Amino acid sequence: MELKRSWMFVPGHRQKMVDKALSLNADAIMLDIEDGVAPNEKDTARRQIAEALGRERVPKSPARFVRINAIGHARMSADLEAVVRLGLDGLVLPKVEKPDEVRQVVTFLDQRETTLKMAHGGVQLLVAIESPRGLLNAPAIAACSARVVGLMFGAEDYGREMGLPTKREGEAQDLLYARSALTVAAASAHVQAVDGVWVDLKDTAGLERFARQSRRLGFSGMSLIHPSQIDPINENFSPTAEEIDYARQVLQAFEEANARGDGSIAFGGQLIDRPIVERARRTLELAKTLGLPM
Repeated sequence: MELKRSWMFVPGHRQKMVDKALSLNADAIMLDIEDGVAPNEKDTARRQIAEALGRERVPKSPARFVRINAIGHARMSADLEAVVRLGLDGLVLPKVEKPDEVRQVVTFLDQRETTLKMAHGGVQLLVAIESPRGLLNAPAIAACSARVVGLMFGAEDYGREMGLPTKREGEAQDLLYARSALTVAAASAHVQAVDGVWVDLKDTAGLERFARQSRRLGFSGMSLIHPSQIDPINENFSPTAEEIDYARQVLQAFEEANARGDGSIAFGGQLIDRPIVERARRTLELAKTLGLPM
């Protein structure tokens, strides 16, 4: 799957927001029918999202995902019937706690794609882990279907179940274990890990710190709620010029060592062996995919 760094929530019942989101520079938008939409606006959200999915795409426009209501909820079937159609790139599944919930949606998608003559397996799944039970089952959830392309951490619901304070402290220090466990679960299934939202729109410096921390924990992207957060997130989850240069030097030095018959080398005061070389190679591949100067 192509890496998606910025995942923006867009309330599906707000027509102007939906219209604007389709041409933003976020890597993905999550057109919302769940928590961001009041019960009496659900039908409006479904209708407007379905219409938006059918629109022609502009170059480099974001991937189009839809967050449906919780699996098993009475509204879920109506959501799926309305939005699983040509133009949909993926679904965001909220509050998932066990693999069978994902498989329930997969069964619907298999049938729907056949009926509508869509590419089989084309609709991807980003699965939100928002409870302690979901976190404990996260490795199995991540691996339960080839359609799953990532796990997303739902910090607010998780914090509520854990009885955490209403106000977030620092860079979510109280959630370090849960966030780390989610990245391990995602990595075990070779899918993307997407961190939760930074809710303080006025605290840009806090967003920067949080994004850097997220990347160090193993996340490869973040969810967000406002267009002003897109660029800082994209930047923090992209290789820096220094990282690209170092990766290039590592590869060159290792290739020269291999030519001499050496399996590992000392470079810049650090032992360089194959795992580090593969990380350097991934850095350069990501930079190339993102169109960064090489």
